[in-house]
Amino acid sequence: MVNRFKSLYDAQGFLTGVPIIKPSEALAHRSILEAVEAERGPMHYQFKAHTAMHSTYQLAILPKILNIVEQLIGPDILLYSAAYIVKEANTKSHVSWHQDLTYWGLDSDAQVSVWLALSDASEASGCMHMIPGSHKHGQQKHHNTQDNNNVLLSGQTINDIDPNQSIAASLKAGQASFHHGWTIHCSQPNLTSDRRIGLNIQYISPAVKQLKQQQDSAMLVRGVDHYGHFQTDQPAQSNFDSKAWQKQKALDDKLKGIQGNTT
Repeated sequence: MVNRFKSLYDAQGFLTGVPIIKPSEALAHRSILEAVEAERGPMHYQFKAHTAMHSTYQLAILPKILNIVEQLIGPDILLYSAAYIVKEANTKSHVSWHQDLTYWGLDSDAQVSVWLALSDASEASGCMHMIPGSHKHGQQKHHNTQDNNNVLLSGQTINDIDPNQSIAASLKAGQASFHHGWTIHCSQPNLTSDRRIGLNIQYISPAVKQLKQQQDSAMLVRGVDHYGHFQTDQPAQSNFDSKAWQKQKALDDKLKGIQGNTT
């Protein structure tokens, strides 16, 4: 099964509909997220959430996820970031056609993005659409746009993509998709009456270097780090530790400074 995942991933640049946790478990983690939001405000696009929410950390180190990630980037795995991507019900928020690695400053594409659904992600609720095989062509030219409804930090967009070539990565709650950093993808607005909630988890090989600055951080979650290219993030011990949240805010600001810097 895992070898089939690897072959399919190499061919099309993504996997989708992979069962990870039960729907009831997804709902339990969603409930924790929404309890945190009730206390702290929206968690949408807050990087390094696993350093302040134990629920997030538990999901990010699930063996079912790491077993697949290991097949894709090797036995040594750093958890780079985890962030909730939330589209509120009946809103215009969308994500334009883009490649994740465009502005990250990493020297290698030994990386994989996991998107774990905590609510159903259907075409109506704005699931991701992927262009099969697009990862094989490397980085494409992006244009920054001014669009308040675009979730991306710089509104980065690849022009002239034929949506008819895409595949909808619909997910049921508890399922996940895995995609390569150069896979071109987008998502449309949520037209349903429920929130579309996903946990986006980024994993990299320890061999990867950050080229934009020297203070980037990550967390070893499997294997050995023979390189020491990143400072060490600490896992959350609870969901409501105020000191951990203060540290997470600093980490979030730093990573957004890296990824939002398009020069």
